[in-house]
Amino acid sequence: MFTNIEQCVKFLSSLKKGSSTSIPLEVVKSLLHQFGDPQHTFKTIHLAGSNGKGSTLNALKEILKYSQVKKVGCFVSPHLERINERITISDKQISDEQFLYYVNKVFAAIDEKNGVYPSFFEILTIVACLYFADEEVDVALIETGIGGKLDSTNVINPLISIITTISLEHTAILGDTYEEIAYQKGGIIKENRPVVTTVENKEALKVLRKIAEEKHAPIAIFKEDFVATKVTQKVHAQIFNYAKEEYVINDVELRMAGPHQINNASLAITTALLLRDAGYFDITEEAVRKALKEAKWAGRFEEYAHHIIIDGAHNPEGTEALITTLKAKFPTREYDFIYAALQDKDHLKSIQMMEEVASSMTFTQISMPNAAPAAELAALSQHHHTHFDSEWERVVKRATEEKEEEHVLVITGSLYFISEVRAFLNNKVKQNK
Repeated sequence: MFTNIEQCVKFLSSLKKGSSTSIPLEVVKSLLHQFGDPQHTFKTIHLAGSNGKGSTLNALKEILKYSQVKKVGCFVSPHLERINERITISDKQISDEQFLYYVNKVFAAIDEKNGVYPSFFEILTIVACLYFADEEVDVALIETGIGGKLDSTNVINPLISIITTISLEHTAILGDTYEEIAYQKGGIIKENRPVVTTVENKEALKVLRKIAEEKHAPIAIFKEDFVATKVTQKVHAQIFNYAKEEYVINDVELRMAGPHQINNASLAITTALLLRDAGYFDITEEAVRKALKEAKWAGRFEEYAHHIIIDGAHNPEGTEALITTLKAKFPTREYDFIYAALQDKDHLKSIQMMEEVASSMTFTQISMPNAAPAAELAALSQHHHTHFDSEWERVVKRATEEKEEEHVLVITGSLYFISEVRAFLNNKVKQNK
C-alpha cells in the first residue's frame, strides 16, 4: 500500500518490463474485467503511429475544449516532468492522491489474482481507464504505447481510430518492414468505426486499406479524402487552407511549427468533423480556428530565448521533420546540434541527416540503463566538428553559455533526454528572472 508518490513512482519505474510473460493486451484486458470493464463506459478516440500522436491528440483536445466539451480525458506518454502528466482531464493532471488511490487499487487486484505484476505502462493504462470511468469523461483520447494490435491500450472500442505516420521503429517488436509495422499499428482499427490517417508510405497504406476494408471501417486518407493547401510560414505561425469534401476552412492559423504539424492539425480537424457528423459533439469553425491558434505541445520544436530549440526527434522520420522545420523557420542561420538517445533507435540515419545541415555535432547521454553511450554515438559521426561528453548537463550548460548569437542551438533525441533538458532550461529561466 503506497502512501508516498515518490516511492510509488520509483516502484512503478522498476516494472518497466513487468514480471508477467503474457501478452500486454491480455494482461490488461483480464485485470480490467475484474473491475467490470470500465473502459467501455466512456467514449474514446484511439491514436497510434510512429510520430505525431501527441501533437495530434493535443490539437484535437483543444478543438474539443473550444467546442465546449467539458471533460476531455487524455492518456499520453512519455511524461516530461511528472508522471501525472500522462493522465489528465481537461488539462488538469490526476492528483497525487488520486494516482495513489488507483495504483493501490490495481495492486490489490493483482495480488488477489496471482501476484504477477504487469509492466509500468500496462498498470498506467488500467489506472487511466478506472479514473476516466469514475470521473465520467465525455470522451478520452488514448495514445498507444508501442504498435497497436497487441498494445495494452487496445482494450478500448473507439469511436474513431487515428494512425499518424509509420516508420521503421521498434523493429524487434513490430517487424522490420513497413507492411509488418502497419499491420501492428492498424490493429487499432475496429469494426464499422472510422479510421483517419496521414500515412503516406505506399506499402504501409496498402496494409491499412486492407485492414479497413476487412473491418468495414470507413477510411479517410490525407491528400485523398482531406487536404491542406496554400501553406505559408509566418514568424510565429503557419497559415493553411483545409478541405474535406464540401467543408472548407481557409487561412487556418497554426501555432506549432513544421510541415508535419500541418498534417497533425489536419488529422485533428478531420476527426473532429467526423465526431460532429456522427452527432457526438457540436464542432464549429470558430472552435477549430481558436484551438489551432493556441495549441502547443511541450518538447516538440519548443523554442527558448536566443534561438534555442528542444525537440524530441527520436527516430529518422522525426529528425527529417525537425530539419525541415529548421530550414523553414531559420533558413539563413547555422545549426549546432546536441544529441542524446536510447539504444533501440536507428541513430546512424538520424545522425547523417543532421550532419548534412550542422555547423557542429555534440553527443551526450542521460543516466538511464538503456542510454546510448555518448562515445558510441560520436563514433557514428563523420562531421568535421564533432564532440562528445557523457555529462549532459555540463554539455547543455556550456552550449547555452557559449552559444554564438547568429547560430541556432538544437537539442534533440530521446524524449527522456528532452525531459531532463526542459527542466534544466526552465529552472535556468526562473533563476534569471
